[in-house]
Amino acid sequence: MKLPIRTLGNVRYHPRSGYFRLSGREKVRTLTVATVRTFAQTLKMLSMSLDLIHTGRHSTKREAYYQAYNWQQAAFAAQEESDTVMDDVEALLGVNREQLHFRADEHGGEVAGELVVIDRDRRSGKKLQIDCRRFGSGAYSVPTVVEELEFRTQAKFILAVETKGMFERLVEEDFPKTRHCILVSMGGVPSRACRRFIRRLADGHGLAVYVFTDGDPYGYFNIYRTLKVGSGNAAHLNEFFCVPQARFLGVTPNDIVEYKLPTHALKDVDRKRAQDALRNDPFIRHHKPWQEAIDRMLQMGVRVEQQALAKHGLEFVAREYLPRKLRQVDRFLP
Repeated sequence: MKLPIRTLGNVRYHPRSGYFRLSGREKVRTLTVATVRTFAQTLKMLSMSLDLIHTGRHSTKREAYYQAYNWQQAAFAAQEESDTVMDDVEALLGVNREQLHFRADEHGGEVAGELVVIDRDRRSGKKLQIDCRRFGSGAYSVPTVVEELEFRTQAKFILAVETKGMFERLVEEDFPKTRHCILVSMGGVPSRACRRFIRRLADGHGLAVYVFTDGDPYGYFNIYRTLKVGSGNAAHLNEFFCVPQARFLGVTPNDIVEYKLPTHALKDVDRKRAQDALRNDPFIRHHKPWQEAIDRMLQMGVRVEQQALAKHGLEFVAREYLPRKLRQVDRFLP
């Protein structure tokens, strides 16, 4: 079995397409005494997928791990091992795990604002219209499989937010209504369902996508960069699960100075993540504005949270900060 090597070292950033693509290096999985267990696990995972497709059922990644307890010597020692083999099967066949009838355990994200999601009743097949403006103090939860969803909207843009706390703050301040937008809570690193939901919605309705994260290396690279151009581990599927049109709205090192925001010192892990990105991340190496922003963050030695904007009042982010930013889209980081 020939499988693509799924690491950041085996991808290239293609500005024209807007996402990471595999460079072509492969690993070969052969049937030998040393590899017989992994080889058998791969075949068994393929067989499990075939059974799921034939029966019309879906399995979570966690359920797949426990089903493998019946595989005797081919059982997985931990779910990390099971997840890796599932990713290998994806890469081997060139399809995503949802098509293989496997799905993630986490939800896809939360949505509020000017959007009607058209889903189908699981039993009758009749269309269901879900108005994301009518959830009161709650929100619509993105399902783990979003390919069959349809959308109706007159929104001007999508705002993807890192934290649930900031999402709820903006909902409470009626930001989606006053700015005619769709608000999406990513809940940290966005799940594949969340990324695919945003991508299909943006492509289908020609919507701009702005991303609002903390001002730290995790927000910049693990969250924003993953949403925009994908990751090395999933490079075989980045074409479908990234949002190349996304632009970074904030928070930036410049904001710390301009708004006199309270900060926290960078941790060693933050510095390492930033320095690794400057050296090894094809996306960061391509964009000089990002290199300058990271250099300034390292020189300042601090990171900042979205919630730091509350220093100027709970309503400040919705009534002052975001509207001011949205008038200067041309100054956003790429």
